[in-house]
Amino acid sequence: MSRKTPGRTGARELRTRVKTARGRTVSSTQWLQRQLNDPYVARARAEGRRSRAAYKLLELNEKFRLIRPGMRIVDLGSAPGGWSQVITEIAGADEKNPKIVAIDCLDMEPIAGVIFVKKDFNDANAPAAILDALGGHKADLVLSDMAAPAVGHRPTDHLRIIALAELAAHFALEVLAPRGAFVAKVLQGGTERDLLVLLKQNFEKVQHAKPPASRQGSAETYMVARGFKG
Repeated sequence: MSRKTPGRTGARELRTRVKTARGRTVSSTQWLQRQLNDPYVARARAEGRRSRAAYKLLELNEKFRLIRPGMRIVDLGSAPGGWSQVITEIAGADEKNPKIVAIDCLDMEPIAGVIFVKKDFNDANAPAAILDALGGHKADLVLSDMAAPAVGHRPTDHLRIIALAELAAHFALEVLAPRGAFVAKVLQGGTERDLLVLLKQNFEKVQHAKPPASRQGSAETYMVARGFKG
């Protein structure tokens, strides 16, 4: 949706309607206002992408060269498929020999070359389901854009997302091939020390990165670990 519609109507009227809507919480109103005025959202719609999150991965990949053709890749927290869509574009997609496995507790529309597992990654049998989908092969890259539903209490939200990142990291250590890479979303807050230590013990390079597509006011950042020691 263009933000440059001629005339006096458009973005300003949309913001007014959202602001005065009944039955909507303040937080949901603010979220909708951000969506309506977010250039990445408009770009995603124009380019046929499933979510604005696609640009976070594109920017991370541009900086770190994470994805290469033919790689086996696991996408944790994949719905609605923004990252999986990017992966297939760069790594290639083969329906007869899919090398990309995505998992989420929410539904995700099919993507050619992607095996989708509908399951909560917190479930005890989720790692086994992903391993089964990989067909016994090791992964070259594990990506985690997982985030627990926010409760509005920043320290609690931070702890919950770090717990998911740690779970993803331990899973990555089990499935990655030597020299593989791991990327996980975290929130800035200082309590990811244990995760950082774990990654530094098992990878040659560990860095924090905040892609431009991450909203400026967000504490969201990503840990990028490369060169898995095996």
